Amino acid sequence: MSLTKKYFPLFIIASLLLTSCGIYKFNDASIDPAVKTIKLGFIENRARYVNPQLSPKLNDKWQQKIASQTKLTRTTNDDAHYVISGTITNYDASQTVGVSNQQASTNRLTVTVHIIFRNTLTNKTEEFDVSRSFDFDANLTLTQAEAKLLDEMVRSLTDDMFNRIFSNW
Repeated sequence: MSLTKKYFPLFIIASLLLTSCGIYKFNDASIDPAVKTIKLGFIENRARYVNPQLSPKLNDKWQQKIASQTKLTRTTNDDAHYVISGTITNYDASQTVGVSNQQASTNRLTVTVHIIFRNTLTNKTEEFDVSRSFDFDANLTLTQAEAKLLDEMVRSLTDDMFNRIFSNW
């Protein structure tokens, strides 16, 4: 009997076991089946420096992510099963010094969003901060860096917020 015929049944069994188990999905949220509704408050920008594009873009991306990756129904009622609100609390640029010539070679933009997550079914409220830093060339102005980094900032912050709430990361 050839090796192919000998190990073929084992290969089929292993393939079925690995592909039929739909538990490990990285794009799906882990949500209690009793949770059906969600209220998303507008994420306001209360940072000392306000990028006028960040809050609207962050809210749009956040709503799209919830709609596309959960089966929750959005509502405006305060008695929704999940009530999520947030504020942008920090938006600061800082310099990092290059080792070789003691001049700033890169700058860093740090953005923090404070989230309040209330589960009305369990009557529990959790507050947490999601913070990300984005490096950019020191030769760029803050306005130029913001234009280049805005989509990345929004995507990263949205992913972090989603993972913290729905994937228990």
